[in-house]
Amino acid sequence: MFLSDVLDLTFKKLKAQTANVLTLANLSLGGFAILFAINENLNLSVLLIFVAALADRFDGMAARKMNIESDLGKQLDSMSDIISFGVAPALLMYQGILYGFGVPGSFFTILYIGCGAFRLARFNISENNGYFTGLPITAAGCLATLSFLAVPYWPEPFFLFFMLILSFLMISPFKLKKM
Repeated sequence: MFLSDVLDLTFKKLKAQTANVLTLANLSLGGFAILFAINENLNLSVLLIFVAALADRFDGMAARKMNIESDLGKQLDSMSDIISFGVAPALLMYQGILYGFGVPGSFFTILYIGCGAFRLARFNISENNGYFTGLPITAAGCLATLSFLAVPYWPEPFFLFFMLILSFLMISPFKLKKM
């Protein structure tokens, strides 16, 4: 009996942390994406950001499916998202193209991160009504990362404009139905 009780308790504890483990995987992948971008391994940074998006998708799904949603999980998810979909894509874009614009490139990089942080903070204090207000940072980060693949094909000023548009879309008041 004693062993089965220990195993049962261990299983319950592991189940309760499943979503948080996936969230920390998201954060770790974003952290590695940043490190690879700093070291100019931009293609690997792109891949890690997209894998972080998968982990982000599954952490919320796991929390809802297993009925283990928590305030801690919501906050941890936002902290992970600012790393994986705020800082990592911004740094990727900066290293890949925006640094060539000097001060404007630096400004739009920081603006993107700031708007992403504002968007996440607004989300964390809002009621869950089935709608997002503004473009979710995960979508913005994935779009910025995807646009990096077009650097050889599109004119350089496009990327300044695109980062500005993504920044404003994140903090805009438009409503988007949750999927």
